[in-house]
Amino acid sequence: MKLPDGPKTLPLLQLIQWIADPLTYMDRCVKQYGDIFQTQWGKLEPFVMLSHPQAIQEMFNSSAFEAPGHLNSILKPMLGEQSIIILSGQRHKRERQLLMPPFHGERMRNYGSSICDIALDVASQWSVDRPFVARSAMQEVTMRVILQAVFGLDEGPRLQELRPLLASVVNMTDSPVRSSILFFNWMQQDWGSWSPWGRMRQRQRKVDELIYAEIEERRAQPDANRTDILSLMMAARDENGQPMTNQELRDELMTLLFAGHETTATALAWAFYWIHSLPSVREKLLQELDSLGKNPDPMAIFRLPYLSAVCQETLRIYPVGMLTFPREVNSPVEVMGYQLSPGTVVVGSIYLIHRREDLYPEPLQFKPERFLERQFSPYEYLPFGGGSRRCIGMALAQLEMKLVLASILRDFDLALAENKPVQAKRRGVTLGPAGGVRMVMRGRRMRQQRSEPIPSMV
Repeated sequence: MKLPDGPKTLPLLQLIQWIADPLTYMDRCVKQYGDIFQTQWGKLEPFVMLSHPQAIQEMFNSSAFEAPGHLNSILKPMLGEQSIIILSGQRHKRERQLLMPPFHGERMRNYGSSICDIALDVASQWSVDRPFVARSAMQEVTMRVILQAVFGLDEGPRLQELRPLLASVVNMTDSPVRSSILFFNWMQQDWGSWSPWGRMRQRQRKVDELIYAEIEERRAQPDANRTDILSLMMAARDENGQPMTNQELRDELMTLLFAGHETTATALAWAFYWIHSLPSVREKLLQELDSLGKNPDPMAIFRLPYLSAVCQETLRIYPVGMLTFPREVNSPVEVMGYQLSPGTVVVGSIYLIHRREDLYPEPLQFKPERFLERQFSPYEYLPFGGGSRRCIGMALAQLEMKLVLASILRDFDLALAENKPVQAKRRGVTLGPAGGVRMVMRGRRMRQQRSEPIPSMV
């Protein structure tokens, strides 16, 4: 049986390389072994990494592959056992069906105006010529969006207590060294406030108290007029008429927090970096934004073609999630000339696919135009993963990215505070800009007035 080749380095060293510098690790492997290679990290089972669209299509669509939740157990301490990411089979399918409605169509419109208001409120606190860290500012924006749109909290003592606690839990893995706690079981010891793991668990327990109190209050005082995602989740029923349990609700809220707050803040920080690194991109984007005139409808912003292309290119060049969720072979299958037997674990490298020169000429260059010139398949461009494990909050993340960028760029004149390239580094299981992108506000913008708004392309 022909198996893919791969690095011969000791598994522990490979794991350390993966934690410390994942991009160099993947670049080196694909250069040496090609679009499919076998690797092993520490005590994890060996697995196969794919970076060819055809192989990704097979992995997402073929019945020879399944996506069991136990392969994502590294995230269980952060999210909980009932998280959609940890569940498998029919339970995963049921949870996904219960969660889908709040993230579609008309529901998204409800959040548009509040996203714009939150972005402008955060930006209005910046001082002229005083540097700030874009990622921190965007964390504040996305935290407030999550708490308002998802948790349904926009005032009150519970919100005041929850915000800093959630932020501290999320930031527990904000560097490669601190991320190591997720990969080494021996570091996951609860010695109270003496240990990082103990401190995280203490904060999580306090967060849980507040979330369960909110859920109980909502159950006791149901309000059919609420449009936040927690209320919609509480009202949802499966095919047997059963609602989600309190623990399911708690675990899905934590999942949406980690998947929707961290990742969107990181993507926005990257977008501000690229837009202000490249004057031609910034100029073209501002022209498009100004064409909408005063107080544009959020959905008109959402449909702007160049803004969409800038967001797509941001998520291509440094995808926040580097890998797809893993799959497991359940019946013998051939992938790219290799025979994979049942039990083989397979992972797609989103980062490597997004850097393929045959798909993205000059892949290290930030070029939004590539997304205006051609359509990419879901196996060539997949910043939100794919198949049964595609990110459920994709629509909200895309809406939020576009509206936050548009709201701030239309009203504020920003510049990079440092004239040097920003490198990517690990944050937990994601990829973010080292240093968070330091920026400075130069003042308020005077928008270019036009007698006729330029019609947007849908």
